[in-house]
Amino acid sequence: MAKIIVFGVLDTAELAHYYLTHDSDHEVVAFAVNRQYIEQDTFHGLPVVAFEDVESIFPPSEYKFFAPMTGRNMNRNREAIYNHAKAKGYQFISYISSRATICNNVIGENCFILEDNTIQPFTTIGNNVVMWSGNHIGHHGQIKDHVFFTSHVVLSGHCVVESYSFFGVNATIRDYTTIAQGTLVGMASAIMKETEEWGVYVGNPAKKVPGKMSYEAY
Repeated sequence: MAKIIVFGVLDTAELAHYYLTHDSDHEVVAFAVNRQYIEQDTFHGLPVVAFEDVESIFPPSEYKFFAPMTGRNMNRNREAIYNHAKAKGYQFISYISSRATICNNVIGENCFILEDNTIQPFTTIGNNVVMWSGNHIGHHGQIKDHVFFTSHVVLSGHCVVESYSFFGVNATIRDYTTIAQGTLVGMASAIMKETEEWGVYVGNPAKKVPGKMSYEAY
């Protein structure tokens, strides 16, 4: 049983604590938060420590790390904590629900894959990927690092998803499609062809939103 430090004390961290406690062999022993955001000493009966000091309290030789954060800032906030914790020397776990179908596919570290995801054979998933409940990931696909799927997304077969992409609820991606780096696919949108980097796509069929859009809200 690995002893785990979870980053955060908000909803996603609370959910991670629940899933790891009830559906894994891991033991959550503490939560870490950036010092400026600490408002409480404990969370779910466990200590809350400053992320800046975490390695001196829970050394990487004895503990592993998990940062199950949201897709805010197109996954770059989560990436920053992931990279910072790795620089401190931590190894990361992934949580994969016992009720997800993963077909022996290769899945990277610091992934948070919830119940009822179906990941068909011959698909690879990179590091720091979040898949909320109920997605269909088609066969022979490739999902790169730092990607976020909300729920009920259908990614058809032979698709490539580049890093920092985000998929809204009920999005649909046609087979053999490449989703470019930093693509935001809006809720219920249908992607029929390759996207452009850092584009926002909405509608059915989806069209790119003109102009630049701030990603701070995502």
